[in-house]
Amino acid sequence: MTSASALDGNALGGPLGELFTFDITSAVATCAGCGRRSPGAAWVVFVDAPGIVARCAQCERVQLRLVNDGTGRTWVDLSGIETLEIAAPRGGA
Repeated sequence: MTSASALDGNALGGPLGELFTFDITSAVATCAGCGRRSPGAAWVVFVDAPGIVARCAQCERVQLRLVNDGTGRTWVDLSGIETLEIAAPRGGA
């Protein structure tokens, strides 16, 4: 997959950081398509769609969709992720 508008998963740090208290770029996702385990930073991210789309770098399955309608409502679709492993914050349980 090659595209001038494709970024790596670090592009999700800001937008998702506003919604979640964990860092999505270091959370390890298991792709529901190919089973690859990788941190969010390894996804291929497109920000010029109607919203943000993150794809598995191996099989290109959509892992995550993020859409904000500009009125304070946000939709997150994680259906392409089988599991999401989130490390506890330092000093946390």
